[in-house]
Amino acid sequence: MMKYINEYLNSLGLVPGRAVNTSLYARWQHPCCQQPWNKAQAPVRCFTSLLLAALLTVMVSNASAASDTFAGNSDVKTFIDEMHDRHQFDTAKLTRLFDQAKRRQDILDAISRPAEKKAWYEYRPIFLTQSRINGGVDFWENNAGILDKAEKKYGVDASIIVAIIGVETRYGGNTGSYRVLDALSTLAFAYPPRSKFFRKELEEFLVLSREEQVDLEKAMGSYAGAMGLGQFIPSSYRNYAVDMDKDGKRDLWNSMEDILGSVANYFHRHGWQQGQAVATLAKVKQPPAQALLDEGLKPSRTAGYFSKLGITPRESLAPATPAALLSLQGRKKPEYWLTTKNFYVITRYNRSPLYAMAVYQLSQAIENEYQRTRDE
Repeated sequence: MMKYINEYLNSLGLVPGRAVNTSLYARWQHPCCQQPWNKAQAPVRCFTSLLLAALLTVMVSNASAASDTFAGNSDVKTFIDEMHDRHQFDTAKLTRLFDQAKRRQDILDAISRPAEKKAWYEYRPIFLTQSRINGGVDFWENNAGILDKAEKKYGVDASIIVAIIGVETRYGGNTGSYRVLDALSTLAFAYPPRSKFFRKELEEFLVLSREEQVDLEKAMGSYAGAMGLGQFIPSSYRNYAVDMDKDGKRDLWNSMEDILGSVANYFHRHGWQQGQAVATLAKVKQPPAQALLDEGLKPSRTAGYFSKLGITPRESLAPATPAALLSLQGRKKPEYWLTTKNFYVITRYNRSPLYAMAVYQLSQAIENEYQRTRDE
């Protein structure tokens, strides 16, 4: 279509302009803007140029607006039918809902450049800041009773719960600016690399809305559809969120008891061991074999096994402790870490080892500062 538009513009004496702008009229310039015309021609041709540009802008805007929704999308129609068959959702209501769901390019852009693609020495400063540490201390002090309750009930260290909230949402300061409906719809129907995963999460979100009275049109979250202070995706919300305040609803936006209890329950269900080691820097005599690093984050060796290979923990770690070897890129050279089951549990919350290490180190910094302020 653009070929014929271009030919028509050229027939009117319009040529591609140098300016770069999202507005169509800014992408084309009449020759009267570039070279002299006689006084009779210039106003007429310029007016024609501007009028045509305005009409084309409206046409393109209308076409763009239509493509930015999921109205008439065949994949969405199939999904709606599935939701009716599996969960007895009203087909007409879901059709109206998805007709106003937005396909957002900014979401597609965001998921293609996650922070976890950075090197460790670039990633760490994002989360290990004095303001985030101080914020964690304040958050702990303001919610000490709830954290103590969650720690005792689920056997998960309060420092880890606080650090998760700190990394995910800056202690509730940023719980997401995207409609969850738009985020999950965009990724389910316009992001082929992970459409299967997000289609399932969209299904979970619809069911969750019925279980917990979540407003489908108003619920806000991350660009990946994660919700609340702990940023639970819908399947995690349904499977691990708890009603710790006993009001009959699991509310991960407004109930601090539910929020902290749910994070603790998530870690508990994945096997967190309270008070046990998470990770320690390792001293190496020579760079470890790549095969050891490729074994993954789930501990399959022991600290003693690594010691025999000349990979020794800088902090005390019992020889029988299950451990894995991790390499992170420092500014000048690699850092080698021995990680435990607890580190692996953090990666069940987010699969990235960078994320897990940031949570662990932030938890340590917050706990040290929290204890220091209590001792003063």
